[in-house]
Amino acid sequence: MMISDGVAEDEEKWLSAGIAGLQQNAFHMHRALDSNNLKDALKYSAQMLSELRTSRLSPHKYYELYMRAFDELRKLEIFFKEETSRGCSIVELYELVQHAGNILPRLYLLCTVGSVYIKSKEAPAKDVLKDLVEMCRGIQHPLRGLFLRSYLSQVSRDKLPDIGSEYEGDADTVMDAVEFVLQNFTEMNKLWVRMQHQGPAREKDKRGKERGELRDLVGKNLHVLSQIEGVDLEMYKETVLPRVLEQVVNCKDELAQYYLMDCIIQVFPDEYHLQTLETLLSACPQLQSSVDVETVLSRLMERLSNYAASGSEVLPEFFQVEAFAKLNNAIGKVIEAQEDMPIAGVVTLYASLLTFTLQVHPDRLDYIDQILGACVKKLSGREKLNDSKATKQIVALLSAPLEKYKDIDTALNLSNYPRIMECLNDGTHKEMANVIVQNIMKNKTCISTAEKVDALFELIKGLIRDLDGDTHDELDEDFIEEQNSVARLIQILHSDDPEEMLKVIQTVRKHILTGGRKRLPYTVPPLIFSSLKLVRRLEKQEENVSDDEASTTPKKIFQLVTQTIEALTSIPVPELALGLYLQCAEAANDCDLEPVAYEFFTQAYILYEEEITDSKTQVTSIHLIIGTLQRMHVFGVENRDALTHKATGYSAKLLKKPDQCRAVYACSHLFWLDDHDNIRDGERVLLCLKRALRIANAVQQMANATRGSSGSALLFIEILNKYLYFYEKGVSQITVESIQDLIKLIRNEMQGDASPSDPAADAFLASTLRYIQFQKDKGGAVGDKYMLITD
Repeated sequence: MMISDGVAEDEEKWLSAGIAGLQQNAFHMHRALDSNNLKDALKYSAQMLSELRTSRLSPHKYYELYMRAFDELRKLEIFFKEETSRGCSIVELYELVQHAGNILPRLYLLCTVGSVYIKSKEAPAKDVLKDLVEMCRGIQHPLRGLFLRSYLSQVSRDKLPDIGSEYEGDADTVMDAVEFVLQNFTEMNKLWVRMQHQGPAREKDKRGKERGELRDLVGKNLHVLSQIEGVDLEMYKETVLPRVLEQVVNCKDELAQYYLMDCIIQVFPDEYHLQTLETLLSACPQLQSSVDVETVLSRLMERLSNYAASGSEVLPEFFQVEAFAKLNNAIGKVIEAQEDMPIAGVVTLYASLLTFTLQVHPDRLDYIDQILGACVKKLSGREKLNDSKATKQIVALLSAPLEKYKDIDTALNLSNYPRIMECLNDGTHKEMANVIVQNIMKNKTCISTAEKVDALFELIKGLIRDLDGDTHDELDEDFIEEQNSVARLIQILHSDDPEEMLKVIQTVRKHILTGGRKRLPYTVPPLIFSSLKLVRRLEKQEENVSDDEASTTPKKIFQLVTQTIEALTSIPVPELALGLYLQCAEAANDCDLEPVAYEFFTQAYILYEEEITDSKTQVTSIHLIIGTLQRMHVFGVENRDALTHKATGYSAKLLKKPDQCRAVYACSHLFWLDDHDNIRDGERVLLCLKRALRIANAVQQMANATRGSSGSALLFIEILNKYLYFYEKGVSQITVESIQDLIKLIRNEMQGDASPSDPAADAFLASTLRYIQFQKDKGGAVGDKYMLITD
């Protein structure tokens, strides 16, 4: 570090000294110019330019010195121009500057006067330019030569004998302009490459970095070439591109080859690339093996893809030159020539080719599959990819057809698509599966056959089951979101044909049952609901054939559903399974299948008794059972009584008294249904409500015994509301007296000395009393009934 700091310090001193010498001579040069002393002006300008002969500065510092000299040379050029206008012979001046003692100042001055010489038009531009470019060969020091030729390029770029230029000569002069730029480019590239081989081997990296800073000096020549109006496609094809590529290939330098190939691709027009594709591509396998050819080719294909996207009118050009075949062939040759090319590079090339093909030949699925097949060939036999760059490229490769066609069907029709998925490691396989599912969701793709569903679920198996045998219990947010995506996917699978839809359900079931205990709670419910949706569709259709003849019937679906829910018992998630059994019971009820509905309830009860032990879950489950049973109409008296008896029994056995009370009064709804005359048992309704009252009283007594104060009257108010509900429905056993007694009881409880303040109970009672008053004010048959209630 100390050595490098010392070198940097020395370099600053040398630069300062060079600038001081340059400024001092520039000062004398200006004095000579002001006094029109041409001899002294040339003398001091040559001394000023001698500062550029240094070898002590790095390219970055040398550039600083060069730019100061450049500014002074512009002023000198203006003086030379004024001199010629005052009668000084430009030819004599052109010869005079060649007497400068040192060659570097001599050539800078020659280029400066040469610029004025061309402007004077006393000689053809092509002759002066040819002379200058040849004379510059005198400087073979790489750094000094590069800057000298850069200066020549700078002063001559607006003086080329181009078509439409004021310096245009006869018909062949465009070729002279091209020849001049090509020759300057060739010499500059040679000097630039030579820099790499000068100095000690230990400074190789440093030289590489310095060369990188100078690359624009060389590249500007190609930019100048691309701006020459006279360079049409024919000239580019026959002269410019072959000459440039010859220099690129022959220089055998990694940095130069990569940079110049990229320059060619960026500066020349797209249509030129398309028409010279074979020539350009043929150079790629000849580049050094260390050159990043995949990036070069990728950029070329990106430009061509953008060109193809610019308008449909250009597509015939692509077909005419058989662009796909040429690119595909070139990629194959490059991969073959560079045996040690990393897999990331290979995939990058094919990903770029795929993007190009999707733009130019979107209808050629065989081309797409051919590209994927080539990737499979390179990936097969290797261990599953763990290279992050390669996997990222493969995700891009596999995502491209989905984004283009917005249809998973297309991907499923590509035989090599799943084969590439197999090459991914588990993490990337899952990532790609997510991309596929999100694409289906975004585009609302309808997948309607069991065969396609099977192929799709095999494709996204990273989400469906553990690929690495991982069975840990911890569920993170990503896993939950993934499984929710799979659940949404299952819900949108649909076929109008019931028979095919059943096959789809069976196919999904086959896949999700391999998912393990972590996934089933997410994937089984959507499959059950999808199955029940099919059941209800079948129920709405007119039955033209008997159940025995039909291939798809509600009974068959219910059998499948039962087997599927049973898979949850091994996890176990009894609360979820119980809820699903009750959903199935409702569907069986809608189909008038009493035995099936009864069996589903039986299974739910078994789960409740044997598996659900948590008191909170018991409360939730019993209310779910009561609510479902209330909506059932399919049961006969015997079956309904058995199920109702069980439900009321469970309610009375809940651990907490308030939970018991609420469950018991909820059971009252099981004995009175408006739309079923045979389910109207007022006695049992009253029995449930009285039982609930007894439990509420017990709660109050327990509160007195344990806390020394009565508990909240909230339970009594809830029961009052049930009394009012059934009174309004016309249950004769619910009398006005019983309601009034209950209101009186509530008030006594709330006004007692030992009664705690309870804003919720106060608000609930006030709301209930307002409702009674509202019905009285409303009038009518219901209002007349409420008029009998006095409080």
